[in-house]
Amino acid sequence: MEFVLKNQGGFILEHPFGELHVASDETKGYRPYQLLVSSVAVCSGGVLQKILEKKRFKVEGLKVTAEVKRDPDTANRVTDIHLHFEIQCDVKQEAMDKILELAKKNCAMYQSVKDSIHITESFEIVS
Repeated sequence: MEFVLKNQGGFILEHPFGELHVASDETKGYRPYQLLVSSVAVCSGGVLQKILEKKRFKVEGLKVTAEVKRDPDTANRVTDIHLHFEIQCDVKQEAMDKILELAKKNCAMYQSVKDSIHITESFEIVS
């Protein structure tokens, strides 16, 4: 991946899906912490979907909401991420604890940051 500094500030990544603008100023692009949190949330959600489907559950919808805490005294680093999954699926509540554990073990982004960011999860099954 190649990030090129743009004149107005921030960086651009050229990608087959389009340009990704990254900047510390939210008016000029995605902020780096937003991309970090997005990576953890979307990776976790994608792995969760794959596991549910492997276990023959039909996933009709999945929404991930991320709440973030940052430490302003330490370079505003991300300290905590809480992921809440809204799952539209016929899975039983009791099965979800094991499935979430499997998702954590198989999500590359979760595994990459788990020792430096406290990550918690919750879920609700919606109809």
